Order: sequence, then C-alpha cells, then structure tokens
Amino acid sequence: MKNGKPVILIVEDNTIIRMSAVDLVLSAGYEALEAGDADEAIRVLEGREDIDLVFTDVQMPGTMDGIKLSHYIRDRWPPLKLIVASGAAIVEESMLPVGSRFFSKPYNDLTITEAMARLLASDDPKALSL
Repeated sequence: MKNGKPVILIVEDNTIIRMSAVDLVLSAGYEALEAGDADEAIRVLEGREDIDLVFTDVQMPGTMDGIKLSHYIRDRWPPLKLIVASGAAIVEESMLPVGSRFFSKPYNDLTITEAMARLLASDDPKALSL
C-alpha cells in the first residue's frame, strides 16, 4: 500500500476462480494483480514493490505449489501478508509460514475479505490478529 489502496496478488491457475477472486478483491476496495502459477507470481513480485498481500491456491501447475510459494515469499519478501486456499488439500496452518491464513474452498467471500482486512491492518506479517 505504497500509494493509496492495498495491492493484492491473486495466484490461481483456474481462470474462472481467479476472475472471481479478482472481483472479490476489487469489490473490497483493493487493487488486484493476477498470476496463473507460482513462476508468474514470482515474476510479478520481482517487478513491483507495492504488493501487500498474496492470495494463492495450493494446487497449481509449474515448479511449486502454493505452500512452497508461500514459504518462498516469506523468505524473500518477509513483509508480505499471505492467504492460502485449497479445494482439495486440507492444510494445517503449521505447514505454512508463520502468520499465514488457510481457507478451504469453496470459501466465504466475506470471510476472505475480513481476513485480508485484518492482515493488512497489522504491521507484523507474522501476527495473527484474530
């Protein structure tokens, strides 16, 4: 949130779900960026310094899944907030970087936007203010 509204990167290989997540982020008043897999997400992150939160799916094609991506992001860009979602895998939050949130799909839109707002309001990316 360098200039104005928070910027959220959505990482989802399913185009319909990604479009729906973009709509959700926009309707919550945030700026939305998109990536179809982890490799594309990393390229976007390398090219921008204004991303505040990454909202990623777990199961994706490419070199890494959403869990590996979330750890990579935490190591390389520690301030970024992380939300991970999956329709197939049940992920224990202990498998994710500290401070990440996990949601099963189908998720409730309000639950996701509230989690985004809570994470974005915290200065500590590792703090779970629930």
